[in-house]
Amino acid sequence: MSKPHDRPGTGKGGQPAGGPMADARAGLRLVVDGTRHITGLVEALHGQIQRLAPPLRWRGPPSDPLQAASAHDTDGLPRSRGITGLVYRSIQGSTRLIGDGLDGLLAPFDGVLGAGSAAGQATPRRDALVAALNGVLGDHLLRSANPLAITMQLRRGGQLLDPAALGTTAPRRVLLLVHGLCLSDLGWRRNGHDHGELLAKSLEAAPVYAWYNSGLHVSVNGRALADLLEQLVRDWPVPLDELIIIGHSMGGLVARSAIQQAKDSGQTWPERLRKLVFLGTPHHGAPLERAGNWLHRVMDLSPYVAPFTRLSRLRSEGITDLRHGNLLDADWQGASRFDHRDRRVPTPLPAGVDCYAIASTAGEPGSAGSMLGDGLVTVDSALGHHRRTALDLGLAQDHTWVGHGIHHLDLLSDPAVYRRLLGWLGP
Repeated sequence: MSKPHDRPGTGKGGQPAGGPMADARAGLRLVVDGTRHITGLVEALHGQIQRLAPPLRWRGPPSDPLQAASAHDTDGLPRSRGITGLVYRSIQGSTRLIGDGLDGLLAPFDGVLGAGSAAGQATPRRDALVAALNGVLGDHLLRSANPLAITMQLRRGGQLLDPAALGTTAPRRVLLLVHGLCLSDLGWRRNGHDHGELLAKSLEAAPVYAWYNSGLHVSVNGRALADLLEQLVRDWPVPLDELIIIGHSMGGLVARSAIQQAKDSGQTWPERLRKLVFLGTPHHGAPLERAGNWLHRVMDLSPYVAPFTRLSRLRSEGITDLRHGNLLDADWQGASRFDHRDRRVPTPLPAGVDCYAIASTAGEPGSAGSMLGDGLVTVDSALGHHRRTALDLGLAQDHTWVGHGIHHLDLLSDPAVYRRLLGWLGP
């Protein structure tokens, strides 16, 4: 299997470049971006206070709030003029120059301190931190060519998957696990338990884990995953008979997006897909993101609070996709990603594939709010229920299960969840 496309600043196989100096340089760039962003926010607020009388003209949000801090316009708000404006732009320019200078000073030490050093290798803790950062700011990391941006890849044991190394003894069945927002492939190892490893032994399958930048649009990650799976089928050392996918949270949306886009583009790997399982997947969105977006809209109504909405715009494209459960480009293109309206194109579950869904509640049965959900995703959303027939996933009752007293992340390790998975996926 050929490796993910590398880009400047990424390490072997598209992995974020490791090493303490590489991380320091990437972190420095992000700090510089953030400093310039906050300076722009203060300038915008200052400008609004100076203009108490005249009505304000709103020209819409920028595509990238962090970049907006150095743009000629500040979130559509008029920038400060005269000496005040000169001071703010001097701060912006100085911050940029200092950042570029420090980055240049650190660059020569990158290879020396990173190469051949144990500290230069990826670690579970570093991967978890990078994954969380990508979930929140991954779209900005990609646009700014920050080395911390993750490239979609398939891994096993925390390392890039190399099918050729499995040889002719490789199983003819693959179990693919797709993580959720802000998590990494190693997030499946929760509380000393890994659904993938244990299920793979029972199913005589090879466990494979996706790792991706969860701050990007679900459709972007779905397309990248579809391409990798097509490549996986071609490069698998023996004929691949069966593919099973388990998606946790956002991972379930990415899997659905990959399947639909693969079929639309004529890829063949969906023909090998037999079973698809969702763990706490927000098929119809998550209430926390919807609440955050309404707060964002309310803040926008006041010209004096509007500058602070830039902070709420920092949440990534991946997070805003969770408002309604966007799957395809058509679900978000042509409109602001902060639009509260549900514009999704109805996307049914794949025909000929056994699909299952697990939901959970944080409370015990009968307790107050026990059916509200697992703390992040409601039961109805996780089971694909929707009042609009076109959007309802129509899962059979015996293909769904609701656990109680299980938080969203505990779906990754709960024994009852594992037993249910084994019952559905086992022989």
